[in-house]
Amino acid sequence: MTIKYPNRKNNILKNNEFISKSGNTYSNRGMSLEEDLNATNTYYLANNIANIHKKPTPVQIVKVDYPKRSAAVIREAYFKQASTTDYNGIYKGKYIDFEAKETNNKTSFPLQNFHLHQIQHMENVMIHGGISFVIIKFSLYNEIYFMKASDILTFWQRQQQGGRKSISIEECRQFGTLLKTSYPIIVPYLNCIDELY
Repeated sequence: MTIKYPNRKNNILKNNEFISKSGNTYSNRGMSLEEDLNATNTYYLANNIANIHKKPTPVQIVKVDYPKRSAAVIREAYFKQASTTDYNGIYKGKYIDFEAKETNNKTSFPLQNFHLHQIQHMENVMIHGGISFVIIKFSLYNEIYFMKASDILTFWQRQQQGGRKSISIEECRQFGTLLKTSYPIIVPYLNCIDELY
């Protein structure tokens, strides 16, 4: 199946692999953190702690093959619009909305991994009283940080004013909260919400 992303004309998803214009593939990029968050959210839901889900991305199906009458196969689809953030839901009566990012970079997290519409969305969530944040995983160190959206907005504004184009791992350690993974709650981000809000 081929899926073309909005605003990323040179990157497509084909047969479950991201392929760039240069031919590089990006299979399963960021999937480890996503899987851990999905397992965490399943635990939260099953134990009536919180109701938080991964947001579906609206897709426009263009080409479908029908090899059997009972089995349709999607061959080509386009994302209708750029997505906002990855997850949303409710916890203790508060709206929760967050983005999850993973990097193999040793020293920093590039701000180019955020899009302007995501930054604007997080800001809008905060304006309306919701809780917005980002979970960043440094894969090489297996360190996962909870970063408040307000701090992400500060780093974004610094970049817009000609400053550093990334968040250093030292800044994540200073401004973020290290999430200590455990079982059954693999990414215990609600602990940060309890402490900070």
